[in-house]
Amino acid sequence: MTSSDSKPEVVTRFAPSPTGYLHIGGARTALFNYLYARGRNGKFLVRVEDTDRERSTDAAVKAIFDGLAWLELFADEEPVFQASRADRHREVVDTLLESGHAYRDFLTAEETGALRDAAKAEGRAFESPWRDREPTVDDLDKPHTVRFRRPLDAAVVVEDAVQGTVRWESAALDDLVILRSDGAPTYNLAVVVDDHDMGVTHVIRGDDHLNNAARQSLIYDALGWPRPTFAHIPLIHGPDGAKLSKRHGAQAVHEYAEMGYLPEAMRNYLARLGWSHGDDELFSDEQAQAWFDLTGVGKAPARLDFDKLAHVNAHWIRMAEDDRLAKLTLDVHLSRGHALGEHDEARLLRAMPFVKDRARTTLELADQTAFVLKPRPLAIDDKGRGLLSGESGERIGRLRDRLQLFASWDVFALDAELKAFAEEEAVGFGKIGPAMRAALTGGATSPDIAKTLAALGREEALGRLDDALQQTK
Repeated sequence: MTSSDSKPEVVTRFAPSPTGYLHIGGARTALFNYLYARGRNGKFLVRVEDTDRERSTDAAVKAIFDGLAWLELFADEEPVFQASRADRHREVVDTLLESGHAYRDFLTAEETGALRDAAKAEGRAFESPWRDREPTVDDLDKPHTVRFRRPLDAAVVVEDAVQGTVRWESAALDDLVILRSDGAPTYNLAVVVDDHDMGVTHVIRGDDHLNNAARQSLIYDALGWPRPTFAHIPLIHGPDGAKLSKRHGAQAVHEYAEMGYLPEAMRNYLARLGWSHGDDELFSDEQAQAWFDLTGVGKAPARLDFDKLAHVNAHWIRMAEDDRLAKLTLDVHLSRGHALGEHDEARLLRAMPFVKDRARTTLELADQTAFVLKPRPLAIDDKGRGLLSGESGERIGRLRDRLQLFASWDVFALDAELKAFAEEEAVGFGKIGPAMRAALTGGATSPDIAKTLAALGREEALGRLDDALQQTK
């Protein structure tokens, strides 16, 4: 705080568990935290919740940070690894024991299971008999857990920034284990301690954590620490309204990168997925940061819509720099087994202005630029040979000679020249275009002929025409 009456700096955090890839839902949670902090000149932090040592892996940690880096969601401080703070967590457990807000439980796992089953059958919360029993010196030498002593007959009320007022009766909760018998702190205790120590003011996370807010609030209160503002956002569902799963398609952030989506498009789309700012669908990062607020987050689950995502991605492809798109498109070609040629990137760069308006992904950019990377001589199929023989072939030969003398290779000048040639030949361009496409692309997808010529460049285009005419003599 900068003064006694000022508000604390806004601090948000993204706290993934490193047990797998960065899920698309986790990516949106990270984005919401990032936008909320950025829009208020606050801090966005990352904490890796790796207390489950058996399930946490280095590969998953890398996958999470690779996903965040691709989305360009960078934390303002070095990431915190929860497992490294176990001593601090145990210190707080000792504080709770000393204040009477926690107690040692010497029940075995079998005894706990039996008592829990009995409580369930009677429709009540499990309660350990050690809650009100003082351990002896001999007891303290035995393996035991530490449980949080919840207040009885009290209400836990959370004013959630998305869900509104949420209320639980403490009688419906059990006494949470906060320290396992092996000395390992549990999730809910560690989260409270870490959020407090990191200065987190807003906990923005999926609504599958809503029940944790009740337990965590009680721990905050017992420690005399101010609660953060909780904001539990609805999960992402598939287009059919069911919980997102493999059958709906891509779930991991890296899969979307591989499918040809741009990170700025994913940020735009994910920001709009469950949050709205009027009718705005397309907006910049700067606008998202300025506009984003928790009041715009809906309570209903958001539905993934691949058509809308493609629409957003197409917009950002049109806005992207050609040299960046050329590099991304070259990567796609290389992943498809294309052998890198000396002039390939230059050709892709030259072609990019003529194809980017027609593509929704970088995969489609690769499809539409395959023609410029074809090695000479191009194979001409039977249909192409028919188009390039007889009178049609002679006409293409005359056009080739005319183009060789043409001073400008600008697309607009080329378009005018092609129209002038068709007029002089007294034919519609339908008599010229298919044969030219066969010669220039081997029948591959390409833009109109003037753009195809401009994309190939003068030397390559004339060379391909020569090759084709030679093959069909």
